[in-house]
Amino acid sequence: MRKFIFFFGFLFILSCESDGNNRFCDIINNQSINLTNPEFINLQVPGGWSYSNGGSQGLIIYNFGSSYKAFSRECPNNDTCTQRLVVENDIKMACPCDSYEYSILDGSPQTSGATQSVCEFRVVEVNNTVLNITNF
Repeated sequence: MRKFIFFFGFLFILSCESDGNNRFCDIINNQSINLTNPEFINLQVPGGWSYSNGGSQGLIIYNFGSSYKAFSRECPNNDTCTQRLVVENDIKMACPCDSYEYSILDGSPQTSGATQSVCEFRVVEVNNTVLNITNF
């Protein structure tokens, strides 16, 4: 029995080792977004997006029609980049420092060589006019 416990404990420890590519997402304070504010007018239609405050670099919020997603504007594959992710052509996010592109659907990298996804935050629609953005 001891060998069994030792073996599974050893496997658990190995599974926790880092490959050096892991990064942690920002911790954000809860954000409330009032969709009736003029700065968020684009979020009232499916496919609309807007920049917002939150986290260390800000947020990108996207309307999927039946739900919303919020992503950090921090460039995920460049720790030294001080510029923010930008939305291009309403369908992708891009880092100005290294030109890596990311899907606005899920934050996954779309450029060869990019290994990290954009950090995503939890969005809860309180009613038809207010969004709460929190850590997962």
